[in-house]
Amino acid sequence: MTGSVFSRAAGRDLPVVAGGRGAELFDTSGRRYLDAAGGAIVVGIGHGSAEVADAIAAQAREVAYVHGSAFKSTALEGYAEMLGPLLPVDDPYIYPVSGGSEAVETALKLARAYHLARGEDRSVVIGRTGAYHGNTRGALSVSGRDGLRAPYLPWLGAAAHTTSPYEYRCPFPDSHPDGCGARHAEALEQEIVAQGPHNVAAFIAEPIAGAALGACVPPDDYWPAITAVCRRYGVLVIADEVMTGFGRTGRWFGCDHWGVRPDLLVAAKGAASGYWPLGLAVASGEVHDTVQRAGFVHGFTYSHHAVGAAAGLAVLKILSRDGLVDAAAHRGEQLGAELRAELADHPHVGDIRGRGLLWAVELVADRETKVPFARNERVAERIVAAAKERGVLLYHSTGCANGTAGDLLVFGPPLVISPAEVTEVVSGSAAAIREISRVRPSGGR
Repeated sequence: MTGSVFSRAAGRDLPVVAGGRGAELFDTSGRRYLDAAGGAIVVGIGHGSAEVADAIAAQAREVAYVHGSAFKSTALEGYAEMLGPLLPVDDPYIYPVSGGSEAVETALKLARAYHLARGEDRSVVIGRTGAYHGNTRGALSVSGRDGLRAPYLPWLGAAAHTTSPYEYRCPFPDSHPDGCGARHAEALEQEIVAQGPHNVAAFIAEPIAGAALGACVPPDDYWPAITAVCRRYGVLVIADEVMTGFGRTGRWFGCDHWGVRPDLLVAAKGAASGYWPLGLAVASGEVHDTVQRAGFVHGFTYSHHAVGAAAGLAVLKILSRDGLVDAAAHRGEQLGAELRAELADHPHVGDIRGRGLLWAVELVADRETKVPFARNERVAERIVAAAKERGVLLYHSTGCANGTAGDLLVFGPPLVISPAEVTEVVSGSAAAIREISRVRPSGGR
């Protein structure tokens, strides 16, 4: 198959996908793959749902597109009504968009608009080192992943960064693990003071770090301490649930693990499980009402899309009806236990971490010193390729250790994955890790 597609896999000859069901995908040669990463930690309800496809088709037959400033739609109103009680946001108002980056851009603008409406000219947003929030310019500005930011630094806007709760490489080794939450909160407060509290609009973070730092679960004292600092200075809390939302971590949202009630929340990926490009910015009632009094200068052509809402509603019904949030918790316990049983003693596995069905394996050149592999060895990419040869699709990330080096394998299979398929994922992944780490590119061991 040839064409003029600007490929995301330049230089590689990719198979052609033919179909999928559950946690399985098939190419046009008939080969089967287990989707151990849900694509990019996207697919929740599994591949091949006729129920979602039918909901999309039914809405498209009635009307596919109207502008959000001209009409409401039954699909969107119904979706918001069902989703609202599940959101960890007080009196939530949903602003639907086309993906995670758009959702983050919307939340950042809402934070700025909120303070302007209150007569305060706050513009600085504080993110975390190593974090990733999207590829649009605002989202990339608040991200802390150096490798992705570097080519575009002249374009990136005003943002500051504070520490991340990356427990394997804790920035507070003098006191770790006791009181890490308080230390992170202290670092955030210092950054707010350095920027000038009257300038700081919001703090943005993932409840559990996604691909950039590899399923890093913060200590239990982290979020209470962080939110207390934000409240003290009138800084809005933005929870980035693009990867952790819709059951991925064994709760409806990552915030639910610690009772966090953010002022703004963003979600995508699992919202429509890949069946439609759907993202959400969610504002608390206070933020919504304050912004609406002054007006919100913002919009996207494809926001408030009726077909997207129909897809989201169908996915939400399946997640709820089929108990997939609880399934993620149970299968996640199995995935974590089997990864540790297979790999905990491997000389190049530094850490295995995660929650629910979001897990990561961090690979290192030396377990004792935690020194990462050199980036030019492309260890994560080679393991992903070796796993694919075994019929297991993994997701990888690099740069976690120092912004450049640091190899991660990320696991985020569909929430419908079976116990036998979890075991297959682990055995195939472990075999790939052993194969690639045994012989280095230079021929060394």
